[in-house]
Amino acid sequence: LSVITGAELMYGLAKRPGAARLARAVDELLRRVEVLPWPPSVMAGYGETRAALESQGQPMGALDLLIAAHALETGAVLVTNDQAFRRVPGLVVEDWSAPTGN
Repeated sequence: LSVITGAELMYGLAKRPGAARLARAVDELLRRVEVLPWPPSVMAGYGETRAALESQGQPMGALDLLIAAHALETGAVLVTNDQAFRRVPGLVVEDWSAPTGN
């Protein structure tokens, strides 16, 4: 799990202070998965990817691009149902919400 994604989860919880069930679910998730640190080498990949997408007229949100760059740098698979991530060159994306055909 990217530290950026973790920060976004914390933001979501901060907006819903009475959501105890959600807070427990997030806490459980963060205990079960490795939260990847932010290596400085991600900065260059972020800059290059953002510039490339913007030059193609396909900009993405800054936080989404930070998450994508982090996944690229660490060799992680990005699990999301947001199809916009598929535009990022070299990024391996999986959508676990899609039917598997079983």
